[in-house]
Amino acid sequence: MSLSALGNSTSAVEVTNISTHGVWLLAHDRELFMPYDNFPWFKEQPVSAIVNVEEQSPGHFYWPELDVDLTEEIIEHPERFPNVAHST
Repeated sequence: MSLSALGNSTSAVEVTNISTHGVWLLAHDRELFMPYDNFPWFKEQPVSAIVNVEEQSPGHFYWPELDVDLTEEIIEHPERFPNVAHST
Protein backbone atom coordinates (compact mmCIF):
# COMPACT_ATOMS: atom_id res chain seq x y z
CA MET A 1 0.00 0.00 0.00
CA SER A 2 1.33 3.42 -0.86
CA LEU A 3 0.17 6.74 0.44
CA SER A 4 0.05 9.69 -1.88
CA ALA A 5 0.98 13.14 -0.70
CA LEU A 6 -1.77 15.57 0.04
CA GLY A 7 -2.47 18.11 -2.67
CA ASN A 8 -1.65 21.78 -2.48
CA SER A 9 -4.05 24.10 -0.76
CA THR A 10 -6.68 25.39 -3.15
CA SER A 11 -6.97 28.67 -1.27
CA ALA A 12 -4.17 31.21 -1.30
CA VAL A 13 -5.81 33.11 1.57
CA GLU A 14 -7.40 32.03 4.85
CA VAL A 15 -8.19 33.39 8.28
CA THR A 16 -5.98 31.52 10.73
CA ASN A 17 -6.98 33.12 14.04
CA ILE A 18 -9.64 35.36 15.53
CA SER A 19 -8.98 36.82 18.97
CA THR A 20 -10.17 39.58 21.25
CA HIS A 21 -7.52 41.82 19.65
CA GLY A 22 -8.05 41.18 15.95
CA VAL A 23 -7.90 38.81 13.02
CA TRP A 24 -4.92 36.99 11.48
CA LEU A 25 -4.95 36.39 7.75
CA LEU A 26 -2.59 33.98 5.99
CA ALA A 27 -1.95 34.96 2.38
CA HIS A 28 0.74 33.36 0.22
CA ASP A 29 2.75 32.14 3.23
CA ARG A 30 2.61 35.58 4.90
CA GLU A 31 0.65 36.22 8.06
CA LEU A 32 -1.08 39.60 8.29
CA PHE A 33 -2.65 40.94 11.50
CA MET A 34 -5.72 43.18 11.44
CA PRO A 35 -6.32 44.74 14.87
CA TYR A 36 -9.90 45.80 15.56
CA ASP A 37 -8.70 49.34 16.30
CA ASN A 38 -7.78 49.72 12.62
CA PHE A 39 -10.27 47.25 11.14
CA PRO A 40 -13.49 47.67 13.18
CA TRP A 41 -15.66 45.91 10.58
CA PHE A 42 -14.57 42.50 11.90
CA LYS A 43 -15.33 43.11 15.56
CA GLU A 44 -18.42 41.34 16.87
CA GLN A 45 -19.11 39.64 13.54
CA PRO A 46 -19.94 35.95 13.19
CA VAL A 47 -16.95 33.69 12.69
CA SER A 48 -18.54 32.31 9.52
CA ALA A 49 -18.54 35.80 7.97
CA ILE A 50 -14.93 36.53 8.96
CA VAL A 51 -13.51 33.28 7.60
CA ASN A 52 -15.38 33.69 4.31
CA VAL A 53 -12.65 35.63 2.51
CA GLU A 54 -11.82 35.67 -1.19
CA GLU A 55 -8.76 36.96 -2.98
CA GLN A 56 -10.20 39.01 -5.84
CA SER A 57 -6.78 39.65 -7.35
CA PRO A 58 -3.25 39.25 -5.96
CA GLY A 59 -3.13 41.12 -2.63
CA HIS A 60 -6.79 42.24 -2.79
CA PHE A 61 -9.07 40.52 -0.28
CA TYR A 62 -12.88 40.61 -0.07
CA TRP A 63 -15.30 39.48 2.63
CA PRO A 64 -18.63 39.20 0.79
CA GLU A 65 -20.83 38.75 3.87
CA LEU A 66 -19.35 41.90 5.43
CA ASP A 67 -18.95 43.87 2.17
CA VAL A 68 -15.36 44.68 3.17
CA ASP A 69 -12.47 44.75 0.74
CA LEU A 70 -8.89 45.46 1.72
CA THR A 71 -5.52 45.35 0.03
CA GLU A 72 -2.37 43.89 1.48
CA GLU A 73 -0.93 47.42 1.64
CA ILE A 74 -3.85 48.68 3.74
CA ILE A 75 -3.48 45.75 6.13
CA GLU A 76 0.29 46.17 6.47
CA HIS A 77 0.25 49.99 6.69
CA PRO A 78 -3.08 51.23 8.08
CA GLU A 79 -1.41 54.48 9.13
CA ARG A 80 -1.16 55.42 5.44
CA PHE A 81 -4.95 55.24 5.18
CA PRO A 82 -6.26 57.39 8.04
CA ASN A 83 -9.84 57.67 6.77
CA VAL A 84 -11.08 54.52 8.44
CA ALA A 85 -14.84 54.09 8.40
CA HIS A 86 -16.37 52.94 11.64
CA SER A 87 -18.88 50.15 11.85
CA THR A 88 -22.36 51.03 13.03
